[in-house]
Amino acid sequence: MTPSDAQPQPSHASAVAVDATMHTYSVRLRPGQDLKKELDALVQNQRIGAGAILTCVGSLTHVKLRLANQESFTEWQGHFEIVSLVGTLSANGSHVHLSVSDSTGRTLGGHLVEGCKIYTTAELVIGVMPDLDYVREPDPTFGYRELVVRKRKRK
Repeated sequence: MTPSDAQPQPSHASAVAVDATMHTYSVRLRPGQDLKKELDALVQNQRIGAGAILTCVGSLTHVKLRLANQESFTEWQGHFEIVSLVGTLSANGSHVHLSVSDSTGRTLGGHLVEGCKIYTTAELVIGVMPDLDYVREPDPTFGYRELVVRKRKRK
């Protein structure tokens, strides 16, 4: 890797933006499928190095999330509308958050984990930047593996 390939991530300075073109995938998931497993399979099968969830609408019967600052998962059953699914996607490590609402409008949100089962549908549009790779590297601030954006090397 040359110095121009790495995109430095300053700890307390302005963020470094990397320009890239995008193409999209449109996907419909069906009843009973697991939202995270299907997203992960798409990322692996399409060899997505850098992607983002542009939109998602649909519904779930089972919701399983890792809530903020929690080590374990929390689960709910019922009928839930997907009101937001956002995140970065990469074969090198994805980071996705899900928000759902129940029949009273109460909204829950957290880190997407396996166990979120589609009720009627999940309609997704995924943006892919073929000139980039997203990788996860330890950030010294908290020790978590955080996003690093790199220009993809052409073969």
